[in-house]
Amino acid sequence: MTEDSNIPPSPTAGPDNRHAHWERDLLERLAFVSLTEQRRARRWRIFFKLFFAAYLLVLLVIFTTDFWSGKSLASRYTALVDLEGEISSSGVASADNILSGLRAAFESKSTVGVVLRANSPGGSPVQASYINDEIKRLRKKHPKIPLYAIIGDVCASGCYYAIASADKIYADKASIVGSIGVLMNGFGFVDSMKKLGVERRLLTAGEHKGFLDPFGPIKPDEAKHAQSLLNRIHRQFINIVREGRGETLKETKDMFSGLFWTGEEAVKMGLVDDLGSTSYVAREVIGAEEVVDFTFRENVFDRFSRRLGTAMAQTFASDLLGRAPTLR
Repeated sequence: MTEDSNIPPSPTAGPDNRHAHWERDLLERLAFVSLTEQRRARRWRIFFKLFFAAYLLVLLVIFTTDFWSGKSLASRYTALVDLEGEISSSGVASADNILSGLRAAFESKSTVGVVLRANSPGGSPVQASYINDEIKRLRKKHPKIPLYAIIGDVCASGCYYAIASADKIYADKASIVGSIGVLMNGFGFVDSMKKLGVERRLLTAGEHKGFLDPFGPIKPDEAKHAQSLLNRIHRQFINIVREGRGETLKETKDMFSGLFWTGEEAVKMGLVDDLGSTSYVAREVIGAEEVVDFTFRENVFDRFSRRLGTAMAQTFASDLLGRAPTLR
């Protein structure tokens, strides 16, 4: 035996060692492929997360700038503002709320016409006057955007005062329209107090501070003053109607008496231009069938605060101010 025969065989020379090397190489490749796939999957997950975040951001922008503001992605639409319920400074149909909706409607670039949908028995002459004045201002500022009033179930007294300056007024044939007059109401308990043996104790500084006190007999000079006040407001109301309706108005002896009529009769009298609904006016008159609502809406907290404030204000007003003139 030679000297070289004493050298041990190479570790890789045997079939078992060659098999182990092949398995290790395969495992390394599989680990590399798995790592590559994990990296690729991680990149896709990051991509989809970013894409989804961008999608949500776009939706958020759309909803905050268009949906919640009452706007639409359409290039042309009819803007709607609702005048619903009693017109008062503390109610949903206050001048502040109605005017906020009207201003937003006129200022939108996609508005081609505005509809003021009125359904109210009336209310404060001051609030109605604010609405009427702003309608005239907005029409002058935006001469290319018409404003049409649409009467629902009823538009009486202060409601009609508010919408009288619209470009045109529409109603249903069964709508109640009119009641162009002013009232101031209350109660008298003089005889009841005598029967019950109740003595009224009222101290005032000022001859007429207890004006029309319901627990005392009515004073002729105070009744005369109150009637004069009502007459002046009534004349203001009549002038507003004449100015707003113009030559369309066909005056009769009963028109400003406080009576009211159906929409069908109101068309003949010139108080209403034609019969039609909101969708009809949007589609056939304005030419933009899509209607976008710009009406101011209260949230729950605002509604609770308003009712609480109204209750407190009414308590103090009944003690200090008595009854105010009302357009009803």
